[in-house]
Amino acid sequence: MNQKFLQQQKIEFGDFQTPQELTDSIVQLVKTQQNNLKSIIEPSCGTGNFIISCLSYLSEVDHIIGAEINQKYLDSLNLKINTIEINTKIHLIKNNFFIINWSNLIKNLLEPILIIGNPPWVTNSKLGSFKSSNLPSKNNFQNKKGLDAITGKSNFDISEWMILQYLEWLHNKNGVIAVLCKTSVARKILIHVWSNKLHILETKIYSVNALKYFAVSVDACLLIIKTSKNYQKRILQKCLVYPTLLAQQPINVIGFKDNFLISNLSDFENLKFLYQSEQNYCWRSGIKHDCAKIMELEKKNDFYYNGYSVQLDLEDLYIYPLLKSSDLNNNFIDSSRKNILVTQHYPKQDTTLISKNAPKTWNYLQENIIHFLNRKSSIYKNSPNFSIFGIGDYSFAPWKVAISGFYKSLKFRKIGSLQNKPVIFDDTVYFLPCYSESEAIFLCEILNSDLAQKFLESMIFWNDKRPITVNLLKRLSLSYLARELKREEEYLCYTK
Repeated sequence: MNQKFLQQQKIEFGDFQTPQELTDSIVQLVKTQQNNLKSIIEPSCGTGNFIISCLSYLSEVDHIIGAEINQKYLDSLNLKINTIEINTKIHLIKNNFFIINWSNLIKNLLEPILIIGNPPWVTNSKLGSFKSSNLPSKNNFQNKKGLDAITGKSNFDISEWMILQYLEWLHNKNGVIAVLCKTSVARKILIHVWSNKLHILETKIYSVNALKYFAVSVDACLLIIKTSKNYQKRILQKCLVYPTLLAQQPINVIGFKDNFLISNLSDFENLKFLYQSEQNYCWRSGIKHDCAKIMELEKKNDFYYNGYSVQLDLEDLYIYPLLKSSDLNNNFIDSSRKNILVTQHYPKQDTTLISKNAPKTWNYLQENIIHFLNRKSSIYKNSPNFSIFGIGDYSFAPWKVAISGFYKSLKFRKIGSLQNKPVIFDDTVYFLPCYSESEAIFLCEILNSDLAQKFLESMIFWNDKRPITVNLLKRLSLSYLARELKREEEYLCYTK
């Protein structure tokens, strides 16, 4: 077998075995969280280090169930178990997690029940690219709607789906879930728990050094969720965050409000008066086109060059200076490295107008139509050829206040026109359109104030792939911010 195939198999089956040192630490921690555990389930047990740790430290357990798709791993686990004196009943199952009748296995288990393990750290789309059968049945379990589902926000980690199953198994039962996962997955689970008002006693997150234990650079954690059969009228929507498995005191508290997570509950509570709807300004994102090699151009002398280094003779009419997230982050905003071909001024606009206004540009688009037809996103269906999204009058405002969504920086920048044309952004940039330089300066100053920065940062998780989003920015009321900074008159001047 070649190395590539072996690596694919490793990813497909989440084959990152948890070292005994780590499983021992986790089980000992769980023991301090829940006394008298009676049953344990490890739904993807691998070579069984979690099960061995449970046998070592949780002698009171009556029954352990482990499942694994790899027979060699189960054989290895059986050899380990045979070397230990135990009174615990152990039931090992060789099968795919996604087809086991877990409800039938669990219904008669004694409580409290511990579900423990390290479910696969891979997304459904990644497995889909391997044509893997090791996948859950397809359904929109996150209830994503409209554009979110279409553009890929419905992609999910397999571990996320599995942990949600664990929560279903422990519904109206006393138990504990203790799983290793990406921290981003843990946060999604918290949103699910709190938005659905599940019967949860408490949640905790312990940071884990994934580089040390798994040789991967991932922000990882141990997520602990305690469940209860006793309904709590007031669900505590707080999660304590610990820096290590051995830490006695939390370093932070995650909260929840209006279906979003708060990264620093204390700061948010102190500044929550800024959490109001903004009536006069609307955050926008840059253009989405999914055709960079054709749409993004560099100009050298009198010619444009596309992403294939093809020299082009095009009219300037539909071409605008382009700034990307990296440009904003590095403050390269006084000139543009690239230009962008903007085919529409508003959604669904008839693009055949280009043939009359700029025939060379139209011919270029026609020559490359296959690239547009091959765009995978369904948002382009039932739209004119060469359509783009994130476009409107706001895109052509002469001044803008913009921020990158990708970088760990809350720096807002004032952007003016370049080459006597308004600057266009890609869809990783968010901005407010402005109609004078003084308005852009004003907005930049209040957004970069300590007050605004602290409020926004209380809701940011910097390790997210895109820590800054339109939804985040919309939570800050610029009118309340201006009032608190004693700049309300300026705000009223620009919005009247």
